[in-house]
Amino acid sequence: MPGTKMIIQKILDNQMDNVASIVMDFEDAIKENDLSPAESNVLEHLDQIQDAIENGSLSIDNVPLIFIRVRNTDQFRSFAKKINPRQASVLSGFVFPKFYSSNALDYLEQLAALNELLGVSLYGMPILEGRTIAYRETRTQELSDLRIIIEPFKHLILNIRVGGTDFSSIFAVRRGINSSVYDILTVRDCLSDILNFFSRDTSDYTVSAPVWEYFLAYKKDDLKHLLEEDIHHSLLSRTPILNPAIDGLLREVLLDKANGFVGKTIIHPSHIKFVNAMQAVTREEYEDAEQIMGTSGGVIKSNKANKMNEINPHRNWARKVLNRAAAYGVVEDETSYLKLISG
Repeated sequence: MPGTKMIIQKILDNQMDNVASIVMDFEDAIKENDLSPAESNVLEHLDQIQDAIENGSLSIDNVPLIFIRVRNTDQFRSFAKKINPRQASVLSGFVFPKFYSSNALDYLEQLAALNELLGVSLYGMPILEGRTIAYRETRTQELSDLRIIIEPFKHLILNIRVGGTDFSSIFAVRRGINSSVYDILTVRDCLSDILNFFSRDTSDYTVSAPVWEYFLAYKKDDLKHLLEEDIHHSLLSRTPILNPAIDGLLREVLLDKANGFVGKTIIHPSHIKFVNAMQAVTREEYEDAEQIMGTSGGVIKSNKANKMNEINPHRNWARKVLNRAAAYGVVEDETSYLKLISG
């Protein structure tokens, strides 16, 4: 959301409607002339939240994780000087846009220095975007350089984000409401190579999927008549479920998960329940993952007796499934997703 937006009263009154994290933006969401008021607004939010925690009127457990998307390295350096320890104690970290090999070290060294100065643990969320990744002739070297730069700061990297809209803009394309970002070949190639570098077998990085741009998901539709549907079958066969915006979002989340993304950047609160519900692990996936992690090697039949679990090749998948289950929970089967969404 824009850094100028006033949401403090909603936070103080516990009215954030299941919003677990927010990004207050100093970059694309505001005009350059509004930067100073935005900085003041964010600092005032942090002050009031900390005041409320100290006087007992607000629990830290009810405060969303607050991140700030800075404008560039210079603005990050300038803003960091304005943050005091009280404000930093209720801040979770920063989002670094247009994160390139040419500025990555500057961002990360500033973040590490700020943590040391204030005695806190603020995290970074780089956004991988821009022409050096978009263009095939420079992409491999750029991603290789970024991975080398990031590695010593891995403990500070909470999430790696991708600029799907930025990549689309570079190629003058935009996915429609009935298509997916994976249907755009040039953008798909960028996403594929980012996953190749940051989501490979021994990597501990979490890479989240790009935004879904359509807003019809705010409609108050009745889902109850759909609760017995197999959502995976309906989405993959393109049987209409609710409306094009929600169906398209859910279909893209399925593809996100299949490709190894965890979570998704969203730009409207109405998307939260759809994205989070789809991150839940089914009982069958969970039991397979536990079986794989609990077996030393070889090949065994799954608990459902419907597939082969080959222990060593499937171990990385199983580890990630159990991590996702710990964060999002376990549901009985695919029909349960709609129950979560309608709840």
